[in-house]
Amino acid sequence: MTQKKTSHRRLRRQRGFTLIELLVVLAILGLLAAFAVPRVLKYLSSAKTDAASIQIQNLVTTLDLYRLDTGRYPTTSEGLQALVDQPAGVRGWTGPYLDKRDGIIDPWGRPYHYRFPGEMGGDVDIFSLGADDTVGGEGENQDVTSWSQR
Repeated sequence: MTQKKTSHRRLRRQRGFTLIELLVVLAILGLLAAFAVPRVLKYLSSAKTDAASIQIQNLVTTLDLYRLDTGRYPTTSEGLQALVDQPAGVRGWTGPYLDKRDGIIDPWGRPYHYRFPGEMGGDVDIFSLGADDTVGGEGENQDVTSWSQR
C-alpha cells in the first residue's frame, strides 16, 4: 500500500501546472509588460538622441585630425565622406579616419548634415534633424547639433 501512495505522489508531481496556475502567471506577466514597455520605449528614444550627440562630438574630433593632416577641413561638397574616402587632390590624407562607413550615418539611418565653414560659431557644423528629419522638434524629433555642445 505504501508503494501505491508513493507512485501516486510521484505521478502527481510529474503532471505539471494546472490551467489556472498558467493563467495567473500569464496575467502577472501581462501586467509587468504593461508597465515596463512604455518606460523601455522612452529610454530607447532618448538613447538614439544621446548616441547622435556622442557621434557628433566624435566627428568633430575626427575632423580636427583630418585638418591637422591635410591643412584644411573638407569642403561642404566633399562632406563627411572625406573621412572615409580620400577626396581628389587632397594632400596629406592619412585616412580612413573612421573605421566604419556608418560612422557618418545618424541613429535614424540618414547621413549627418555637414557645413564648412560653420555658420553657427564653430569651424564646422554637423547636425542631425532627429527622427522626423525636419528642423526643430522635441524628444526623439529634436535636432542634435555640434554647436549646442560647445
